[in-house]
Amino acid sequence: MQGYDGDKAKILARLRRVEGQVHAVAQMVEDDVYCIDVLTQISAATSALKAVSVMLVDDHLNHCVRQAAAEGGEVADKKLSEVEKVISRLVRS
Repeated sequence: MQGYDGDKAKILARLRRVEGQVHAVAQMVEDDVYCIDVLTQISAATSALKAVSVMLVDDHLNHCVRQAAAEGGEVADKKLSEVEKVISRLVRS
């Protein structure tokens, strides 16, 4: 079971909305919509995707990392290293 299992429906719903936003951006380009309006929609889609990322990080910390920390040792070190790297990538993006 993944850490996000309890939030899976909510995450999938958000991802479907993001998918719709990206499709709408493509349609805007097809329709030659003003650049600033397209960029505004891209910004909204990016923010929505980042919100999903935050949900997944939260679930990962509260499930996978918490469980690994309870086990301790090499398992905990590995999970903490993984989450550190992914948070670093998310912050830079």
